[in-house]
Amino acid sequence: MGIETLIQSFANALVLGSIYAMVAVGLALAFGVMQMANFAHGELFMAGAYVVYVLYSLVGLPFFIAVIAAFPIVAMLGVLFERAIFRPTRGNVLAGFMATAGASFIMQVLVGQQWGVGLMRSVPVPYKGSAEFLGVAVSWQRLAIIPATIIMVGGLWFFLKKIKAGKALRACAQDTEAAVLQGISINKMTVLAMFLSGGFAGVGGALMAPIIPVTPYMGHVYAVTAFIVVIVGGMASIEGAVLAAFILGFIHTFVSTLYDSVTATMVGVLFMAVVLIVKPTGLLGHVKV
Repeated sequence: MGIETLIQSFANALVLGSIYAMVAVGLALAFGVMQMANFAHGELFMAGAYVVYVLYSLVGLPFFIAVIAAFPIVAMLGVLFERAIFRPTRGNVLAGFMATAGASFIMQVLVGQQWGVGLMRSVPVPYKGSAEFLGVAVSWQRLAIIPATIIMVGGLWFFLKKIKAGKALRACAQDTEAAVLQGISINKMTVLAMFLSGGFAGVGGALMAPIIPVTPYMGHVYAVTAFIVVIVGGMASIEGAVLAAFILGFIHTFVSTLYDSVTATMVGVLFMAVVLIVKPTGLLGHVKV
């Protein structure tokens, strides 16, 4: 591997790891509070991309306004999931999983009926051109994902560590019963968790809309990867999700460069298996007592 290829792969890995982190952090947060997996998380990612398609491509709003708007719009969709699916099935993991799987297919059908099944919607690239370093060019559109992820994840860290509501959210994730005894409302915390989870997935999809084809099924791959990231990082561990996202981003990028994407996927799954064998709770996970 030449120096140019190495630098190019490194830059691509940072971008890929950033988008993995953006999507997986929300999934980890929601799981930590509700102890239930959201199988429709990929459709929240897809919804964010369609928000940008509508507001930016069709309506004509500035791209960054459309991306910002994707957060509250998709976040409210996450709240709808909490009220309609997770709250009625609380305590029944299988029922919640099956309900979100159904919601995933429903969203795909609804979006397909509105904008067409199998039709790719292209979003014009707002930030044209590329940055060059040692003969390697990386598009500004891709590079924009890195600072966006830093701002989003950094903001979430500050919220969870310094703000009262964020501390309550962490308390629920660590020990639900103890949080209830301290007067924390579980219903409010699950709503907040799904609000943030949906918002992060929506922004992830919004940022990727000009880069990948926008289709009703675009979220599936990212949702599967997000689940792997959360498992490797440690269920309910935000820091673990970020760490695992970048590790898997580098694995997938460099293995794809040296071999192919199928081999990269196999290596990623193998890495997950090795981590779980060595540390069943994940890289930064811990056993609840």
